[in-house]
Amino acid sequence: MTTLFDPIRAGDLHLANRIAMAPLTRNRSPQAVPGDMAVTYYAQRASAGLLITEATAISQQGQGYSDVPGLYDSEQLQGWKKVTQAVHAQGGKIVTQLWHVGRVSHCSLQPGNAAPVAPSALRAQAKTYVVDAATGQGQFVPTSSPRALKAQELPDIVHHYAAAARNAVHTAGFDGVELHGANGYLLDQFLKDGANQRRDDYGGAIANRVRLTLEVVRAVVEAVGGGRVGIRLSPVTPSNDIYDSHPQPLFEHLAQQLAPLGLAYLHVIEGSTGGPREIADRPFDYAAFKAAYRNAGGRGAWMVNNGYDRALALQAVASGHADMVAFGRAYIANPDLVLRLHRDEPLNEWDRTTFYGGGAKGYIDYPALG
Repeated sequence: MTTLFDPIRAGDLHLANRIAMAPLTRNRSPQAVPGDMAVTYYAQRASAGLLITEATAISQQGQGYSDVPGLYDSEQLQGWKKVTQAVHAQGGKIVTQLWHVGRVSHCSLQPGNAAPVAPSALRAQAKTYVVDAATGQGQFVPTSSPRALKAQELPDIVHHYAAAARNAVHTAGFDGVELHGANGYLLDQFLKDGANQRRDDYGGAIANRVRLTLEVVRAVVEAVGGGRVGIRLSPVTPSNDIYDSHPQPLFEHLAQQLAPLGLAYLHVIEGSTGGPREIADRPFDYAAFKAAYRNAGGRGAWMVNNGYDRALALQAVASGHADMVAFGRAYIANPDLVLRLHRDEPLNEWDRTTFYGGGAKGYIDYPALG
C-alpha cells in the first residue's frame, strides 16, 4: 500500500516523500529580495518531498503585499539562488510560486502609485498588508479600487509569467515553478464570474474565462517544460472576495484543458483556504474534478491541501484520493514536519502573531526534535 512517506515522481521532479510545504506568505523580504533568514527558513524545511515557496511576484504590478519577494530583477534572483543552493545542499527539492495578485493590491505598492489591475473594475472586499515607509510598521488595509485590463495588455502579463519561470529555473536554480491560480488572485479572478464581467474573448462563457490561465500555463510550459510546472487551484474558496456561480463545470473544463500539457502536478485547495473543508453553500465534487483531469489524459501528481492532519493525510494517500498532501501552518512551526509525522510525534504550536512581517522570531527559531 502506498504511504505518505513513499517517494514519488511528479513530472520531472523525483521527490523523496509525498509531503509538500504549501506556499506561505511571510512578508520578510524588504525590497522584494529574499535575504539570509529566508535561506535558513527553507533549508530548515528541506526534508519535505517538495518545498513550494511563498508566492513570489512576477512583476511590480503583480505585487499586492509589502515585503514579499519577486522574480523580476537580478538582486531578487541572486537572493533566491542562495535559497535553492541551501535547499539542494540538504537534499531537498524546491519550486517557486509565480504570483500576480490582480486586484488584491494597494496603490502604494503599484508602479507610479497606479490603480491595481483586474479583469473588471470591481474592488475586492479584502485587505492587504502594507508597511509604512516612515515607521517600518506593517498593517492590514483595504485593497484599492482596480482598473480593468485592456485585452492588448494581456500578452505582456503572459510574457511576465514566462520570463519569471525562466528566471526561476535557469537563473535562480529552482527545480520548477507553481502557478498561483487560486485564492482570488489574478488568474482566479479571470476564471470566476464573481470577478470577471468582461464581454470580450476573456469573459462570459467558461471557455473564455479559462483563456488567460491556459495562455499563461502554455507559455510557462514552453519556457521551462511541463514536467517542471504545477498549478494551484481553489474551486470554492471565498478568499479575497472571490466566487463563481457554477464552479463544478468551470473547473472540470479547466482540468480537461490542462490534462494534455504534461504538468508535474495539480495542487488543489479543498474548501475554504485556512478554513472549513466543506462549505455549505458552495458544494463541490473533488472526485469528479480529479476524474475529469485523469479521463482527459492528465498524469501529473494530484496534490491536496487545507486542514490536513496526520490521519487525514495518511488516509488520502492510502486510499488514492491524493498522490501528495501539502501542509501550511504546520510547516511554519515544525521545520522537521516529515520526521514528526513519520514518528507520530507532537507538533509545535504556531504563533499567529508572527505570521506576517518581523524578524527571526516565529520564522527560523522553532525547534526541531532533539
